[in-house]
Amino acid sequence: MKKLLVRPTHSTDIDALLKLQADVYPSIEPWKRDQLAHQLEVFPEGQLVAVLGDRLVGCASSLVILWDEWAEEHSWKEITAAGTFNTHNPAGFTLYGAEVFVDPRLRGKRLGHALYEGRRKLCKQLNLRRIIACGRLPGYHTLSHEMSVEFYAKKVLWGDLTDPVLSFQLRENFRYCGIMNDYLPEDKESCGQASLIVWINPDYDPEKRTILQHSTLERIKSTT
Repeated sequence: MKKLLVRPTHSTDIDALLKLQADVYPSIEPWKRDQLAHQLEVFPEGQLVAVLGDRLVGCASSLVILWDEWAEEHSWKEITAAGTFNTHNPAGFTLYGAEVFVDPRLRGKRLGHALYEGRRKLCKQLNLRRIIACGRLPGYHTLSHEMSVEFYAKKVLWGDLTDPVLSFQLRENFRYCGIMNDYLPEDKESCGQASLIVWINPDYDPEKRTILQHSTLERIKSTT
């Protein structure tokens, strides 16, 4: 039986990531090679892949932000600086989940759970306060003519409906916080809408700096 491994993304993974993303989102423009390379330069710890045997089967990308700067409505393009992650801020307390996708042929194999667990582990290792993300609502387009996106999300929370993404995120112990309008306009399945979700790190120590803050401070000291 092949072993599933979640590990940091390497530059040699970029070709496989681009191919997998095109398979997962055939109607959404994929990342460009230079975007992925830049993400690795900006915040290598935050980029994870799932590998089954020797085959890349999933991806989870993230950056660190000062959430107060982004708590109002924003788009994916704004908060990720169009996928470059130039908005990454080592002074922040929030790990922001920019993307997760898995091989569609392996759904139901808990790849998503493994990647989310990898993110939670990273959040704890860095002593960050929380993980925030805006998740797609791919089931909404089939009911958008019947109800608002807010009511759709409520029915998912109540158990009346199942959404492929939000229902999974709730099982992963994320809390639903509301709707982010026009988050990803090109996402026709979600009608451009996304659910704002959060996971609170139970091990966060407010008496200590985050690891990234500490590293930045040490770097400054070494150059003065």
